[in-house]
Amino acid sequence: MSAADERRQAVLRAIVADYIASQEPVGSKSLVERHNMQVSSATIRNDMAVLEQQGYISQTHASSGRIPTEAGYRAFVDALHDVKPLSAAERRAILEFLEDGVDLEDVLRRSVRLLSQLTNQAAVVQLPTLTVSRVKHCEVVELTPTRLLLVLITDAGRVDQRNVDLAAPIGDNGVRGLRDVLNEALVGKHMREASAALARVSTNAPPHLADAAARAAEVLITTLVDATPDRLIIAGSSNLLVPSGGLQDVIDALEQQVVVLKLLAGAQELERVSVRIGRENEDEELSSASIVTTAYGAGDAALGGLGVVGPTHMDYPGTMQKVATVARYISRILRGE
Repeated sequence: MSAADERRQAVLRAIVADYIASQEPVGSKSLVERHNMQVSSATIRNDMAVLEQQGYISQTHASSGRIPTEAGYRAFVDALHDVKPLSAAERRAILEFLEDGVDLEDVLRRSVRLLSQLTNQAAVVQLPTLTVSRVKHCEVVELTPTRLLLVLITDAGRVDQRNVDLAAPIGDNGVRGLRDVLNEALVGKHMREASAALARVSTNAPPHLADAAARAAEVLITTLVDATPDRLIIAGSSNLLVPSGGLQDVIDALEQQVVVLKLLAGAQELERVSVRIGRENEDEELSSASIVTTAYGAGDAALGGLGVVGPTHMDYPGTMQKVATVARYISRILRGE
């Protein structure tokens, strides 16, 4: 790469960084003064003309400075080899805040609230689906003599609760027996794999528990196996309503969830942060936004996606680092570290 090309890359990085900071067009004189370019304003203007010709920056009108295009942001992100790490105090504060969560869903709710506050953007996280996690335990609790609470716990820390109504009381011994029957069918299996075992559970149960087992199995199959919608937790949507022109289409897409779920479903690699900028997003609703996503999980398995949604002029280095750090700490908590 020639010295001129290297200098133009530095000019592009400076324009993107300054525009992200100010949302004001960037001129050649301010670049020379702020970034110690060691060349004249005339040379910088020539570099800017080349960058504009290459499609990396644009000019709103003849006498204005330049602003980055989507191609300019992409070049900037692709050149980010080293993202400045968070300070030890920041990392400790994040971990302590997340560790106070009472269960996985609480940890994930805390995560999106925290990411939204740290980035001043909208944050989203996908709860782990039962199709990718295994059943760790099924607890059965008697609420009334003829109503039971089924509590399903997965190895990902997800907890789902369902009520089941009985035709007749089964007593304490019956509750314990039903718990054993359900755990024998479920423990260690993905919910999809457990479907066939649940369908047979009433025939495998002792005769006096057959009806209760059938009712419990029906509730689990219809509400958790056959209907396992991905769920999103969203925080900070209001951050996208800025005075300079809000991202209402993006907010609508967040509320619909389907579009964002598709993006998060693509986040399957732990420790890998993905950035989609503007029209790189296939869905029209997100064509004016940038999305930074990664995965969290236990061991080598990704259990869900986590991300931040904001304008194309977002702080990419800071956002990428914060998304990666929060996802890493969720994974640590899942592993019990």
